[in-house]
Amino acid sequence: MTKRFSSPRLAMSAKLTTFAQTAFGVAIAFGVAPWAIALNFWVNPSLAGDPFRNNKPHQIGDQTEAAFKAIFQQGNYPAAERYLEQALSKEPNEPLAYAMKASLAYGKKDWAKLDTYSQKTLETGQKLISSDPLRGNLYTAVGHFLAGAVILTREGTVNGVPQAFSKLRQVYEYLDKAEAISAKDPELNLIKGYMDLLLAVNLPFASPDQAIGRLEQNASPQYLVDRGIALAYRDLKRYPQALEHVNRAIKTTSDNPEIYYLKAQILKNLGQKEKNQQMIQEAIANFDKALTKKSQLPGDLVKQIEGERNRAASLKNP
Repeated sequence: MTKRFSSPRLAMSAKLTTFAQTAFGVAIAFGVAPWAIALNFWVNPSLAGDPFRNNKPHQIGDQTEAAFKAIFQQGNYPAAERYLEQALSKEPNEPLAYAMKASLAYGKKDWAKLDTYSQKTLETGQKLISSDPLRGNLYTAVGHFLAGAVILTREGTVNGVPQAFSKLRQVYEYLDKAEAISAKDPELNLIKGYMDLLLAVNLPFASPDQAIGRLEQNASPQYLVDRGIALAYRDLKRYPQALEHVNRAIKTTSDNPEIYYLKAQILKNLGQKEKNQQMIQEAIANFDKALTKKSQLPGDLVKQIEGERNRAASLKNP
């Protein structure tokens, strides 16, 4: 445990907020984020509303699963909000629903709701330990992580880091408990894999290849595995590998505007590096494709995409 916290606290605090934003659609996301599901969605009841496991599903809930897929598979935030309202009513003991609500609140800079839903994630995670110790420990860890994000937004990085660091220790404590129960669980490995990647691409002591291996070998669903690895390779400036994985994600989430935004970023960076005008033009086309569905994306994200699109356009030769 000690080695995980040997890096400078300021750097680690930045990763706390980044993960909170990206991994749940947060993203943060999670980014991913974390998304015509409202018109064409069917849930197989035998899968118990579980978007992570094809075998031995856990009882997560159909509305929570629908919200998860609306965010991460379709990039449809209004649909996700509707499903989450249903989930809080019909599936009030599901911590993933509260974690996604916290993520959406983070994206809107609604710190009061972030606090509320972070606490609900923690509370429901703790209650779940008795009936589902794997997911209970996992979402207790997520709840502590989100609580760390709340501390940093309230106190700032200078004053909030010591408290947030304490939360991060608790995050790993409960992740270790979950891993002791089922080290190959796809939900655990997806969440922990995203966290490890975000740390690995920014901190010198962490291994991005080890984090990528965790995702590739044991995480699910596959479209979020490919998306997470593409994000990691983008941040590591390994653009050809990033492009390969984002293209894989597009094959299975072709309706998600955020995946075209990610591809546009990768192409723009690679085009700049190689002074390739064709890649810059392709990047602009992908920014534009993402913006065709701007009505289903958060306003701040739309502005961000538009700004990056304009900066890419300024790179074109006259």
